[in-house]
Amino acid sequence: MAVEYAPNPPRDLMQSLTRGLRRRCPNCGVGSLFNKYLKVTHTCSHCGEELHHHRADDAPPYFTILINGHIIVPIVLAIELAYQPAYWLQAVVWLPVTVATTIAALPVVKGALVNYQWALYMHGFDPRDRDKAH
Repeated sequence: MAVEYAPNPPRDLMQSLTRGLRRRCPNCGVGSLFNKYLKVTHTCSHCGEELHHHRADDAPPYFTILINGHIIVPIVLAIELAYQPAYWLQAVVWLPVTVATTIAALPVVKGALVNYQWALYMHGFDPRDRDKAH
């Protein structure tokens, strides 16, 4: 006989994404989402929410490259068309800018993605999945 579960209560997606962009716990918004640069903390230090279930994998780097590319490339092209600087000068300027913006954006994007998974009860964030495992 199959066990039927009541639907999970809805979670506020926009609030969760906003908390993720601030690198905060999706549940309380107070505790830090990361305990290192990109290492998601096991549980929130403030509310105790389990956060280790996430499956971000390669999505944060992919989205970070996508976002950076849509910001940096048009600027590089506009400067190239307007001023035609030497290639060595462009390399000296744009390589560090691209690396710096990527390093700055990666935890923000990962935070939003982990919190997105939490808000939609994806992967291990669904308490019903945990009940089945025990």
